[in-house]
Amino acid sequence: MLSLRGSNLREYVSHNPPGVTFFLCLLTLAFSFIVLSSYSYSHSLPNPDIEQDWNTLLSSFSKFHLCEKKNASSPAHASPIAPLQTMQEKDKKTSINATRSSSVTDLHLHVPLTVTSSSPNVTLKDIVLFTTLTARQLKLGGYKELVSLALGILPEDSEHICLTIRAPTHILPMTPLVPECSASESNISRVPVEVTNHLPASSQTCYSMHFKKDPSFTVMLTLEEKSVVVKHLVEVSVSLLGVCLILCIAASLKTSVPHRDYLTGQNSQSVICFFNDLNL
Repeated sequence: MLSLRGSNLREYVSHNPPGVTFFLCLLTLAFSFIVLSSYSYSHSLPNPDIEQDWNTLLSSFSKFHLCEKKNASSPAHASPIAPLQTMQEKDKKTSINATRSSSVTDLHLHVPLTVTSSSPNVTLKDIVLFTTLTARQLKLGGYKELVSLALGILPEDSEHICLTIRAPTHILPMTPLVPECSASESNISRVPVEVTNHLPASSQTCYSMHFKKDPSFTVMLTLEEKSVVVKHLVEVSVSLLGVCLILCIAASLKTSVPHRDYLTGQNSQSVICFFNDLNL
């Protein structure tokens, strides 16, 4: 009985390439899910439900260039972080009504962001660069709220800066905060800058930013969440293996009657041709 099933299975494999290909695809997918579940259980994975974190915000900001404004005599430049209310009143057409009722958060963050100047004569010491962007520019959703940013250069740390950010609370990343730093001292010079995507051809002094992603800013899956992921992957793998087993059993029970009839007809025709040759 077993030899007959094995013979049927070999016959099915040799004469049904599409079915065999489908079976191998299911088997490969099942083992891939098993390997993925093992990897997910033994490694740390980022939480896919968190679309925005501090790495995303800092990476978006570092892609811009900051160029010094030619006319910095405006009263709005008296402070490194201009009042958000005042700036929004100047741009009522681009602000949305939700901003007026939302709370505003001020943060002083110690971030892995370095600044370089296009002018070799500029000393990056005891200065604060401040500017204003929209939330959309920082990839904080499709919001048009204004975000005030100030970059305090840290002379004792060449790989980090003190970033002061003021923005509506609801657009900031809802993830663990990065380390804090102290606010800028009053005797530090404050330089107003404007955001641009490309360095201008003029002799205007501009600053470039370089960000190095920090894994500690990324929200990872907890042990309980990873257990749920592994459970679902194993369940899918077992289901696929079950389908593969059913296909094997069905192929071993199939007798391939049309194919055998075809072989029988060929044998009969060969016998008739042999006797005809003898009569000749």
